[in-house]
Amino acid sequence: MTLIPRLKKRREFLSVAATRKKWVTPGLILQIRKRNQPLSSISKRYAERGIPDGQPDIRIGFTVSKKVGNAPQRNRARRRLRAIADLVLFKKARSGYDLVLIGRKETITRPFADLEKDLKTALWRTGVHIDAPTTAQKAKGKQ
Repeated sequence: MTLIPRLKKRREFLSVAATRKKWVTPGLILQIRKRNQPLSSISKRYAERGIPDGQPDIRIGFTVSKKVGNAPQRNRARRRLRAIADLVLFKKARSGYDLVLIGRKETITRPFADLEKDLKTALWRTGVHIDAPTTAQKAKGKQ
């Protein structure tokens, strides 16, 4: 299991939401924000130790609202999102982003493989997937 740094403070979640860049899938919602500064300048822990080799320079937050269900259901949705994030983000996410995964009612019942596909699709569509073309590459292709 990888240890991806977490967004924990309300202002961090709000700053990601303020960019209004998101992708909605049946199993989850992904919000993104490109960071201007590296993780080591934000976190003392990473400034002292550095980012482990091979780990992307990203932070992630998880949220599941009361619309999803009672506390055990929300906890289950959050656990499933964390498992998917650990599985996918370490290999597929581009560095320099803050991400927020928002659970939906479908997060609880959706098959794990479909949740994984949802996250990969959301990463691709938002341009955070490591293989996705960047904005500059898209503009170059349109000429």
